[in-house]
Amino acid sequence: MPIQHLTPDATPAELAEVLAADGCVVIDSLASAEDRATLMSELRPYIDATPAGSDDFSGRNTKRTGGLVARSPKAREFVMHPLILDTARTVLSYATSIQLHLTQVIAIGGDSPAQSIHRDQWAFDFFPFPAEYEVQCNTIWALDDFTEANGATRVIPGSNHFEDRQRFELADTEPAEMKAGSVLLYTGRLYHGGGANQTDATRHGLNLTYNVSWLRQEENQYLSVPREIAVDLDDDLLRLMGYARGAYALGYVDDTRDPLDALRDRVSVAGFGGDDVVPNSRS
Repeated sequence: MPIQHLTPDATPAELAEVLAADGCVVIDSLASAEDRATLMSELRPYIDATPAGSDDFSGRNTKRTGGLVARSPKAREFVMHPLILDTARTVLSYATSIQLHLTQVIAIGGDSPAQSIHRDQWAFDFFPFPAEYEVQCNTIWALDDFTEANGATRVIPGSNHFEDRQRFELADTEPAEMKAGSVLLYTGRLYHGGGANQTDATRHGLNLTYNVSWLRQEENQYLSVPREIAVDLDDDLLRLMGYARGAYALGYVDDTRDPLDALRDRVSVAGFGGDDVVPNSRS
């Protein structure tokens, strides 16, 4: 089954429909060259300082640079991209709300083997979520051209409907080849893995993922983004980062205060289910 490619004028409903069927879709040419250059300029010192992975799965010649909300104003714009955010909310619309799950630049160095094929939702202690119940909506933005030769993400379209804990070989997958500025969306149930980089150049991808708010985040946003930076961020971004209740009575602070009020040292009497709990639905 080929990977479907849609244009930036696709609607969240159209993208969500493909994701429900195939588990993955590419939006071509969504990010400008200027935005990508700014992002890489802001993050280059951190990428250079990031150590390579310590095991085969993380990649012994692969760097995974996180904490992007704190480190890059341009990364915050990618996190809050309206089309991506509305698509994630549509895919995960049965949950009360969604949150930012992780932020990473994944830099796969030259002469790197392929990653083992997996599902991202296995991070939740391999819990067997019900079939067809997605808990994640993920993105990989191509900061360079993604080719089969340089390690384009390998996917199995339609595998979001497969049984859990299956094993696959590279031959079962196909590369999500795309031009720089394009973005691969995929769900937590999709079987996939980083491709082998058979070139001598590093392949950079921006990995931003979202999950339902009643699950723990993979990247701890409260520690990744220091308080002195968080207090100056926009409310909408902060709520997406987790400064909001994940459902009726999840995530309040001390005397049932709104988490955003607690961050900003404000007094509130919101109680359970305050204004920060916004139904995650789209008309």
